[in-house]
Amino acid sequence: MAKQYEAVTVYAPASMGNVSVGFDLLGAALAPVDGSLLGDRVSVAPGEQGLSLHCCGPYVDVLPAKLEDNIVLRCAEVFIEKLGLEVPGLKLVLEKNLPIGSGLGSSASSVVAALGALNAYFGEPMSQDDLLLLMGELEGMISGSVHYDNVAPSYLGGMQLMLAQRAQPLPSFDNWYWVVAYPGITLSTAKMRALMPQQVDLSIALTFGQQLATFIDASHRQDEAGALAVLKDVVAEPYRAPHIPGYLAARQHLQALGCAAVGISGSGPTLFAVARTRDEADAAAAYLQDHYLLNERGLVRVCRLAQNGIEVSKGEV
Repeated sequence: MAKQYEAVTVYAPASMGNVSVGFDLLGAALAPVDGSLLGDRVSVAPGEQGLSLHCCGPYVDVLPAKLEDNIVLRCAEVFIEKLGLEVPGLKLVLEKNLPIGSGLGSSASSVVAALGALNAYFGEPMSQDDLLLLMGELEGMISGSVHYDNVAPSYLGGMQLMLAQRAQPLPSFDNWYWVVAYPGITLSTAKMRALMPQQVDLSIALTFGQQLATFIDASHRQDEAGALAVLKDVVAEPYRAPHIPGYLAARQHLQALGCAAVGISGSGPTLFAVARTRDEADAAAAYLQDHYLLNERGLVRVCRLAQNGIEVSKGEV
């Protein structure tokens, strides 16, 4: 008799890539303080012959029109082929809670939720490190390049620093609130990367390395002032900021409100602001709600870091 598997659902939180100071090397997972979902969920359950996929959620309308083009289905195909699994039938459900091309790690969230659910469903046949590498490869099919600063925090939680073959958790500051605002428009990650030069001046490379090293050191020593002083993007933001409607004005106003740092989440158009008190975070959120959102698809969330990464539960979405 074939082995019977139980349905499982995995939630993968949204993430901020780069976190200003760590282009392609630093990422953080987000958890709204109000308990709302800011991340995709994928269910895996026994199904009829072959693979099937059903999509739902507030951003389902922006997914590819053809199911065969959906990255969740691709994740299942690659996972099954890679492990040589015999699967009589599998039913997948994607609850799309993140806008595409938002800078919130939307494709990474889908990939992490899908592969996390598949791994849990089949009894954890892949190690954490191997699964993370596969997540990066599959997310790269969507973003146009393989990088782990979204998949690693979404999968593992907290703030993650990308090393050569693995991710290293970085201590965070417990009093920080991360206010994120998505204006409601889509910016292609691949196109935003194309805005950047292929090479940068040596002086910029040195500044980048020094700032990232200082931030890592300050995080480990819990030197808040030192970390905030270097939480700036000298690599990507100068080229991307002019192409994000309202970003420069919002950054200036948020700094005037007292936010200790403001940056672009991933490749945008979502921005993030670091606030050190809840009152400061709420004031920043109110301003962004009124002045940064461009349509009803936009969102503003006051967040902490999602320290645990994916959440696995029994049953279907």
